[in-house]
Amino acid sequence: MRGIVCEQIEKFTLRELPEPSYVPGEALIRIRRIGICGTDLHAYKGNQPFFTYPRILGHELAGIIERIGENETGLSEGDQVSVIPYMHCGNCIACRRGKTNCCTDMSVLGVHTDGGMRELISVPVTHLIKTEGLTLDQSAMLEPFAIGAHAVRRSGLRQGETALVIGGGPIGLGVMAFAKYAGANVIAMDINEERLAFCRSWAKVSHTVNALQQPKEQLAEITDGNFPTVVFDATGNARSMTESFGWVAHSGTLVYVGLVKADITFHDPDFHKRELTLTGSRNATKEDFDLVLKAVHGGGIDVERFITHRSSFEEMIDQFDSWMKPESKVIKAIVEL
Repeated sequence: MRGIVCEQIEKFTLRELPEPSYVPGEALIRIRRIGICGTDLHAYKGNQPFFTYPRILGHELAGIIERIGENETGLSEGDQVSVIPYMHCGNCIACRRGKTNCCTDMSVLGVHTDGGMRELISVPVTHLIKTEGLTLDQSAMLEPFAIGAHAVRRSGLRQGETALVIGGGPIGLGVMAFAKYAGANVIAMDINEERLAFCRSWAKVSHTVNALQQPKEQLAEITDGNFPTVVFDATGNARSMTESFGWVAHSGTLVYVGLVKADITFHDPDFHKRELTLTGSRNATKEDFDLVLKAVHGGGIDVERFITHRSSFEEMIDQFDSWMKPESKVIKAIVEL
C-alpha cells in the first residue's frame, strides 16, 4: 500500500509500505480523508513537542471499515467511520478517572506512533465512531472540532456567559463554534482582519477584536469593563498565552487550548487577587466526539465552508508547503484518497 512518510524536518516521501495485518479487537480501515492539522505543520517544520522522525502523520481521519470481527459496538464491514486517534492505556490514574484524553502513557496517531497518511490502518474498535449520514469530509472533521468541544466542556462555560477565544485558526474556530453551541456570547481575537471576518461569518461570533489595536480597551468596552468570564487561548504563541491573563474577569477562567514549547509566567498577586482559574485542555474524549457528531448531524457546524483547500493523496507533498504560507489563506486543508 502507499503511504507518505515525514522522513525528517521538511521532507516527505511517498513509499510502498506493508499492509497492516488484521488483529482481533481492531478493524482495518481504508482511509478516504485526512485533515491537515497544525500538529502536522509543526511536525513538518520541527516544532512539535513529543515527536520523533521518521513518522507517518495524520490523525484527522475518515474511512471505511474493510475488515472487522465480532464486536459490541455494532460496527460492520463497509461502515463509514471517524477515528479517535488518542490511544490510552485504560489503567493509569487519568484513565481510571475517565480522563482518557490525558493518559499517562498517551500515544496519539501521527504524533507518538504512525498515523493515517496511508491507504490502510488498523485501529482498535473502541476508537471508531460510526458516521452514517455524514459525508467523508464531515467525518474527518469530528476530531478537530472535538478539541474545541472538549475545551468548552472543560471550562465549565455556561449559557449567557461571555467568552473570549484568542486565535482564529481551525482549533480556535472550533472553540468559538462550541462556545456558541453552549449559549455563550463569544468574542474572537486575532491579528488578521480576514480571519476575524471569517470568525464573524462562519462562527457567528458577537464581536471581534484585533489584538494589535488596544485589545484591553476594546474588551473593556464590549464587556462594560467586566472582561470575559472565560478566555480560551488557541494560539500556541507564548506571548499571547502570557498576555491572556490580562483579559480574564475577576473570578474567571483561562483555558490553554494551544501548546507551545516554552515556559509561561504570570504575576501571582494579580492572579491571586482575581482568584483566576488556569486550565489546560488536551485532546478530547469519546463524549466530545459524540457531541460533535450530534452538532454536525443537526446542521450546527458548517464543514463545507470550513474546508478551504484540498488535494489528492498523490499531490499532497507538492502542495503541503504552500498551505503554510499566509497568502494561501488556508483555514483547513484535506487530503482525498
